[in-house]
Amino acid sequence: MRFINLIVVHCSASRYDRCYTENDLTTDHLRRGFSGAGYHFYIRKDGSIKSLRPMEKPGAHARGYNANSVGICYEGGLDGHGRPADTRTPFQKHSLRVLVMMLLRDYPEARLCGHRDLSPDLNHNGEIEPEEWIKECPCFDATSILTDPPPPNPGHL
Repeated sequence: MRFINLIVVHCSASRYDRCYTENDLTTDHLRRGFSGAGYHFYIRKDGSIKSLRPMEKPGAHARGYNANSVGICYEGGLDGHGRPADTRTPFQKHSLRVLVMMLLRDYPEARLCGHRDLSPDLNHNGEIEPEEWIKECPCFDATSILTDPPPPNPGHL
């Protein structure tokens, strides 16, 4: 097994009002020249977690960070007009938290971040600020998964 020290959260950059399956994602990544889906896990709007890439295999989701990271992507990230937005459903929020907590149990030294947090620190102040983001993905602060109160289990409302 490879050394994991980073868990990177992404969005699929698909509109919240459209369906973008794990097959669509894989097809798009194959068209871009990847050997398959670049993420290890994909979380659909219904909260189902799809395993797309074996953990033993490095991802293809964050250039320069793939060797020692796990890539998680959720379906969505764009509003109805195609603008970046936190479109996670209650099911996705729940599943994302459960998955991250499980991964942190297996890799307790890993740091959690969003793809945008891996942008270069252009002003060299030690902080990646919104104006430095290469992209807004995952359209929310990924570390909030650990600090926000757990979302209610949407299956038991």
